[in-house]
Amino acid sequence: MLLTTFVSLPTQLVTDTLYLILHDRHKLLSVTLRSCKRVHQDMIETIQPTTRLIIIVAPSFNMSATMGFIDPFRAANYLDGRTYFKWQIASESGGLCVSSNGTGVDTQALSELSAEQVDIAIVSTSWNPEKHMTERLGSALRKWARSGATLGALDTGAFVLAQAGLLKGRRATVHYEHIDAFQELYPDTEVVENLYALDGNRVTCCGGGAAVDFALQIVQGIHGSALANAAARYIFHDRLRGPAAMQQPEGSEPLGTLVPTTLKTAIQVMEAHLEDPLPIPEICEQAGISHRQLDRLFSTYIKKTPALYYRDIRLDRARGLVTQTEMPIAQVAMASGFTNQVHFSRSYKDRFGLPPSQDRIEGRVPFEYRAWPMHRKPKA
Repeated sequence: MLLTTFVSLPTQLVTDTLYLILHDRHKLLSVTLRSCKRVHQDMIETIQPTTRLIIIVAPSFNMSATMGFIDPFRAANYLDGRTYFKWQIASESGGLCVSSNGTGVDTQALSELSAEQVDIAIVSTSWNPEKHMTERLGSALRKWARSGATLGALDTGAFVLAQAGLLKGRRATVHYEHIDAFQELYPDTEVVENLYALDGNRVTCCGGGAAVDFALQIVQGIHGSALANAAARYIFHDRLRGPAAMQQPEGSEPLGTLVPTTLKTAIQVMEAHLEDPLPIPEICEQAGISHRQLDRLFSTYIKKTPALYYRDIRLDRARGLVTQTEMPIAQVAMASGFTNQVHFSRSYKDRFGLPPSQDRIEGRVPFEYRAWPMHRKPKA
């Protein structure tokens, strides 16, 4: 019909009419495509709504771990131009919360948080986590748990979740320096030495650089590998360490192989016998090295004698139990290989500048006295 009509019309008129028809059809097609795109976008947003996160920080929290955790979510939003994630940083009373490195972040008070549904709530603490549990924080965490939110933690935040009764029968992790204390305080929680632990709607991370892997794992779980990979590339994170990765992988030396194998073996033997210390000659025998060679290696690389180093790592472990648990001092001494409590207290004061009873009352002393690393009992 259309072509028959055109035949009887002048050429210019036919051309103009065709142009108008095609132009109108193009406008119609463009409008239709835009409408379909809006509908498709609305469908996506309905299927994958924005994930809302609350990060609760406390004084002396680890800034690096907390910001490292947030950044993959920012990258995911930016790369796709969509608000996949929204987050708020909160604290007990709001305002400036100062981290362990002296920098601070502005926070909202828990009482002022919006009534919007919370999908993921993360507690980020570092030193003295037991001091940060309050009635308001505990109530908020339990309310979010009842609503079906995923609860998580960075660094020592798992102590707070456990105090609130939210980790019973669950797997969790904390920074390796605090693992002994966590085991003593919360035996009904399975503590692991992985970078992070995913146990249903309870997710915990040891902190530090692992917080980035932890967040990327969450992005991957919600939006798939493509977006997680893109976010990882954008923030120059060249590989995703999975939940099976350990905090202290055997043989790991980030700056290269700096310590002879025989010395590492001797130290491993010491660390495996903290409660029942071995004589140095027996350690030498297990390491396959003479006493004189061991003395020389310790002098070169550790700047201590083997006996003094062995004593110090036992005291380091004792200090974690003194300052982070309520275990009786006599039991702490026994757990650290000291059969005589007077000798233990004298050695403790010699290393840390104050006796264990006083250290327990005053809590953590200045950074230069902080025990590192925190050596742990080997798993049975």
